Order: sequence, then C-alpha cells, then structure tokens
Amino acid sequence: MRAFNGRRVGTVVAAILPVGLIWWNATAAAETAKMKVLTTVAPVTNIVHNVAGSNVELRGLIPEGTDSHTFEPVPGDIKYIAQADLIILNGLHLEAPTMKLVESNKKKTARVVQLADQTISRKDWVFDFSFPEDGGDPNPHLWLNVAHAMKYAELTRDALIQVDPANKAGYEANAGAYLAKLKQLDEAIMATMKTIPEKNRKLVTYHDSWAYFCPRYGCAVIAAVQPSDFAQPTPRDMVAIIKQLRAEAVPAIFGSEVFPSKILDQIGREAGVKFIDTLRDDDLPGELDATEHTYVGMMKENVETMARVLGGDPSPMKGIDPANVGQ
Repeated sequence: MRAFNGRRVGTVVAAILPVGLIWWNATAAAETAKMKVLTTVAPVTNIVHNVAGSNVELRGLIPEGTDSHTFEPVPGDIKYIAQADLIILNGLHLEAPTMKLVESNKKKTARVVQLADQTISRKDWVFDFSFPEDGGDPNPHLWLNVAHAMKYAELTRDALIQVDPANKAGYEANAGAYLAKLKQLDEAIMATMKTIPEKNRKLVTYHDSWAYFCPRYGCAVIAAVQPSDFAQPTPRDMVAIIKQLRAEAVPAIFGSEVFPSKILDQIGREAGVKFIDTLRDDDLPGELDATEHTYVGMMKENVETMARVLGGDPSPMKGIDPANVGQ
C-alpha cells in the first residue's frame, strides 16, 4: 500500500483482515448485533483483538504507517465513533484530536477507556526530548513495555465484560491465554537484552518511543533525533547528536518504519555508526493476514533487531510465537 494524505490507500477487503477485525459499513451494522468496539493505534487494536476474539466488531481508527501523534480523523470517521459501544484509546494525550471528536459524537451509552491513564499515575509520566514537560504532553508509548501491555489487556477484559457481560467467560478465557503469552514475551525480552554487552545497551532513535521500554529491560535512551514539534532536527541538533554518539561509542542508531529520515543516515555516516531503519513502535510487521502481524510479532522483531545490532544474542526470542491467541 502507499500513503496518501497521511492514510494508507489500496484495496482492502474484510476477507484479508484478521478474524474479528471488521471495517464497518451499513450492511454489517444491520446484519449483526455484536458489540462494536473502536480503537486507535495498531498495537492497542491488536491487544483488544486478542482479548475480544470473535465476540465483537472491531475497528482500528488510525491506519498503520500513519504518525499517530499528528493523525486527525476525517469527517467520515465520525460515523464509526457514533456507532461504537466501547471506545478504547491509548490515552496520555496521544489521540487528542480523536478524543475531541469522541467527546462530541459518541453515543450517550458508549464507554470510553484510556488505557495508559489507568496503567500509570501522573508521577510516573515520562517527559523527554520529544515530549518536553513544558509542552504538557507526556511520552505515551507505554505499550513498548510488555508489563504495561499486560495491564492494557486486563483493562480491556474488564471493559468488555462491563459493556457485554453475556460474553464474560469468553473474554476471561481469551485474556488468560493472551496474558500467558505476554508473560512469556516479557521474560524472553529480559533474557535477550541481558545478552547485549552492558556498554552497548544504549538506544539512539529517531522518535522517542522507548522511554518505558528501557527502564524495564536494562537499557538507556541516550538521545532522540526528532524534536518535540515533529519537524526535522536543526543542524545544531545534528552536531550535538553526532558528538554524543562518538563520546558514548554507540554501535548503532535506530530509525523507524513510520518516520523515514535521510537525516539519520547522514548522522550515522558522520558518527561512524550503523543506521538501522526498521525499528517499529506502532506499525505491525508483515501483511495484514501474516502470522507476525501482531503486537507480539512487533516486539519480537524489535528485540531480535536490537540484539543482533548491539552485539547480543537474539536466540531467547526464538520460542515466542507471534500469532494471535486462537490463530
């Protein structure tokens, strides 16, 4: 698919989407009585899919490959908000334009859940280069810490049961199986990151997504290239990062699938370090119907990449099955 005005365009039909993930239309709305659940970024959508299973109609509002921080819903998205029985967002200000539309267009009976806001308290908010405290918006990327993703799954289970108690047993069973998978993933990431030499456990990324990942898994984010206004860095910023890379002897810098940037390549060349452009924070790997096109698949691929590039051993990740629960 290709990007057009911030959205992916191309031929997408319901038949190639994962089970339970439906692009709503008038016919589907008329033919089914299933609860309608609306989500935003792909990792949250996939977590919800694993807990909800086939009991709901699920739609992810923010197309993959789109900058979730600057995404603004189009007028056509309002109908999905108005139809939803349950709206699950990441929160922590990530989807501010979407939240405004939700508040003004949702059904009176719809429940809105902001996962991150219920996962950590304000004292645990992280502010950094891309999300400075004077801007008021904390770093929202909690899902890259698998322990937080497990809390997301629990909150999702509880919200689904509250809105749709008739399917409580199914939601509890799905959540139990998925939480076990996430626990295995969390342990594998810890084991893998420990294989990286301590001096190399340093991340320099384009977008500052890893602020909640590193404290859990024993690494440090020492720089992010993208400024808080999501513009390109200034020459002064670039010089400072190059000096820091040389001083810290960092083996590599990591780009992003969602934020392609020639500047990182230039910084890498001038600093004499590898430039890896495949790290993902909210863009799931593979095609829509691929086994690895999941939150677990994204984390597995990310950590394997980090280990290979930073001098570690990715083999602890081999036992992780990226498939959705029940797939």
